[in-house]
Amino acid sequence: MSNLSKKELDLLSNKILEDYDAKNPSTIFKDKINITNDDALIIQSNVAKLREKRGEEVIGYKIGCVSKDTQKKMGFTQPASGYLWKSELHNSGVILNRKDYTNPAMEAEFGVILNRDIKPDLASFDYILQSIEGIYPLIEIHNLVFYGNEPYGAELLANNAIHAGVILGSETKLPLDKTETDLKLIYDKEVIDIWTNKIWPNDMLSEIEWLIKEQARKNNYLKKGDLILTGAYGFPVPINEKKLVEVTSSAFGDVTASFN
Repeated sequence: MSNLSKKELDLLSNKILEDYDAKNPSTIFKDKINITNDDALIIQSNVAKLREKRGEEVIGYKIGCVSKDTQKKMGFTQPASGYLWKSELHNSGVILNRKDYTNPAMEAEFGVILNRDIKPDLASFDYILQSIEGIYPLIEIHNLVFYGNEPYGAELLANNAIHAGVILGSETKLPLDKTETDLKLIYDKEVIDIWTNKIWPNDMLSEIEWLIKEQARKNNYLKKGDLILTGAYGFPVPINEKKLVEVTSSAFGDVTASFN
């Protein structure tokens, strides 16, 4: 339930977008404001509408906080979601400026692209699997800053699940059978995180039904061509002064980005 008036929510939404554009996100939380998760979701939707109004294009959605440890850290009992933007989509090999981000932190993930518009009332696991065109390794960029009080869930949601961009690898056509893979996050040739024995499709698609229903609640419907980030297995890791970021999967390829 929202604690704030429409006027208050509109003011906070405009400030969130102003700060994001200024590459100084989340300053409203420095004053330790107290908002509910429902307030934060309204702010997230408001900011998305403001970005669309000025000509930006939504190209899909991210799922975040899929692990129980991360949910506990955020005070959640379910995952989180956010919008993906065409202006923040990059191809593998891109060179980015770390000054465009605030404490840039990366996650290794998989993404899928939909081959048809999704009907929420049909969203079973098999229906979702049949709705996927291909799978991609990717790097998700985050502005890893929290200024408010713990748990940080409302702050994360208001800031579009702290999403700041995605670097997409090459498509792999869907395997016909269950496929085991690892997934590594590598900074300057040093393995930072590694996950093993991940099985396609179960470990990648487990939360997409939740996403479909969550977005339908907000009158957002997943459509053909949408990119879906299926959720990371860990927590974002700051790059600090590192320059080369790689994500590798033994079954689904790799993706790289450099930060100067």
